[in-house]
Amino acid sequence: MSLSPTRLRALLRKEFIQMRRDRLTFAMMLGVPIMQLFLFGYAINSDPRNMPAALVAPVQDRFSRSFAAALENSGYYRITHPAASAEEAERLITRGEVSFIVTVPADFGRRMERGDRPQILVEADGSDPSATSGAIAALPRLADGAFRRDRPGEPARTGPEIVIHRRYNPEGVTQYNIVPGLLGVILQMTMVMMTAMALTREIERGTMENLLAMPATPAEIMLGKITPFLAVGAVQVLVILGAAWAVFGVPFVGSLGLLLAGVMVFVLALVLLGYLISTAARTQMQAMQIAIFVFLPSILLSGFMFPFRGMPGWAQALGEVLPVTHLLRLVRAIMLKGAGPADVAPQFAALSIMVAVLGGLALLRFRRTLD
Repeated sequence: MSLSPTRLRALLRKEFIQMRRDRLTFAMMLGVPIMQLFLFGYAINSDPRNMPAALVAPVQDRFSRSFAAALENSGYYRITHPAASAEEAERLITRGEVSFIVTVPADFGRRMERGDRPQILVEADGSDPSATSGAIAALPRLADGAFRRDRPGEPARTGPEIVIHRRYNPEGVTQYNIVPGLLGVILQMTMVMMTAMALTREIERGTMENLLAMPATPAEIMLGKITPFLAVGAVQVLVILGAAWAVFGVPFVGSLGLLLAGVMVFVLALVLLGYLISTAARTQMQAMQIAIFVFLPSILLSGFMFPFRGMPGWAQALGEVLPVTHLLRLVRAIMLKGAGPADVAPQFAALSIMVAVLGGLALLRFRRTLD
């Protein structure tokens, strides 16, 4: 049979009509490339600047002020706590509120006046080596030029000695940062997609009417749908944590119970997000497309692939509403830093709020679209 232009035009017209009717798929075809373009072009930065730092300087003399000014003028450091005590600085770096602790000894000024080479201790949060590497590399240059105005006649070799201590990951092992982060990424990829497809499978198979005919409330139906996936998520958590410890040798210095509690709150938020997606999709393909659309910014804006503090303010604001962002902070803080309940309380609070919001929206959408 020869090629018929008339039949071909009819088939093309049918496909374009079908594409126009499937608005969700058409929106994904346009939305995903545009989102990738803007995220990679504007939000991704592998050389973070203005990293928060705490200055521990018992004596605030001109030398300590000169060094603090040199740090900020470099563009890499932002002294957010200029008069922190040692205890306060320890608490701040454990919670992740600062990336550096700069400790200037009390006799620093006197020793500089005598022409000695006193030491300045710079402690860096090594739980994310890529985030602090640029700022650490700039320290020797800063130390050479920070005090030339205060001691114009002295050679550069009489400047202070900078002692760098990479905390929580002294050797800069990448697996210590990536493997804990994979816990959140793998859970999001599987939990959201499986839960989103569960309800749409009922719609496609025509069994939703039987489910709705049962004497069950929307909340009971939702709990019945998500509870099995919570059990699956718990198994995944144990497998990933076991592999992180046994295969990759990731240190575990915190409380296992605290970690499991935080991860299960995260899993609950994920299955509720998947359930919410299922109320907007009509087919399993649409549910999968929406899940992938949500998954992409979660990878790029959470701090898993790129340093969170390297992103502009608007991108960080978007990242704060993603569950995986708070899970990464919680897991790294507990596993690598030994953080306690008070240190990870903000992450627990953020995840709990997300659970409440996603659960409420899922119930509202379920009543409106299926009742």
